[in-house]
Amino acid sequence: MPELPEVEAVKRVLGPQIQGLTIQNILAGRPEIIEHPAADVFCRRLTGQTFGRMERRGKFLLLWLESGDHMVLHLRMTGCLLLAPADMPEEKHTHLVFRLSSGKELRFSDTRRFGRFWLIASGEAEPYSGVEKLGIEPLSSECNAEYLRTHLEKRRKAVKECLLDQSVVAGIGNIYSDEILFAARLHPARPANSLTGDEWARLAAVIPERLSYFIEKNETTPEEYLEAKGRDYRNTPFLQVYGKEGEPCPVCGESLRRMVVGGRGSTFCPNCQKG
Repeated sequence: MPELPEVEAVKRVLGPQIQGLTIQNILAGRPEIIEHPAADVFCRRLTGQTFGRMERRGKFLLLWLESGDHMVLHLRMTGCLLLAPADMPEEKHTHLVFRLSSGKELRFSDTRRFGRFWLIASGEAEPYSGVEKLGIEPLSSECNAEYLRTHLEKRRKAVKECLLDQSVVAGIGNIYSDEILFAARLHPARPANSLTGDEWARLAAVIPERLSYFIEKNETTPEEYLEAKGRDYRNTPFLQVYGKEGEPCPVCGESLRRMVVGGRGSTFCPNCQKG
């Protein structure tokens, strides 16, 4: 599932390319992926509008129009956004196509069809997508030890579960919570209320460092992104623990282990991340 570094990569590569382009018409093969408003209203209101900037909020993409309206997109598990020449064959499971004034098409494909779009009118309240419930951005200066302690230090839940709580810190998922906890030398099942002041400080320092590192590793050009059809996430070779159960720890050589924490698989080093 795309997490903050992957969604940031999409924003950086597609945002500049679609800015200033006008939506000429829209093909909605799967209207159910449009959550708000109704699909026919969504298509009618967007036709003729011009793209402005693209932003990321947590794992969401915000596609702003020059009118002040904006689309919200959550890729969920398998969603993919691609800017392609009109004569390029569509990917299987392409559900929404925006035909643009440049002659290209902005296409959304999604194998599992969990991804969702919302169109929010300028000045309209936004209770639909969940963006308004998100916590702070992990790359912001607000994401510090004091903030984490204030919001999490009384919780008995595992620190891994706390990192996945989007209402506290937005954008961290299963992959990067494993990577963050490994770098912070914290066991994923450790109760949040057992962390010391030094451990909160260490965690607060590691969160932006690890996410920034993987954002950098995911950098790509428009040509490379198109060639890979939007699915070439480049961080995989740089992951230290996620998905590497049984492999040696890159720090101490101990075999990495996997356990389930809060219903999510978690890979960790039993030596470097002692409970």
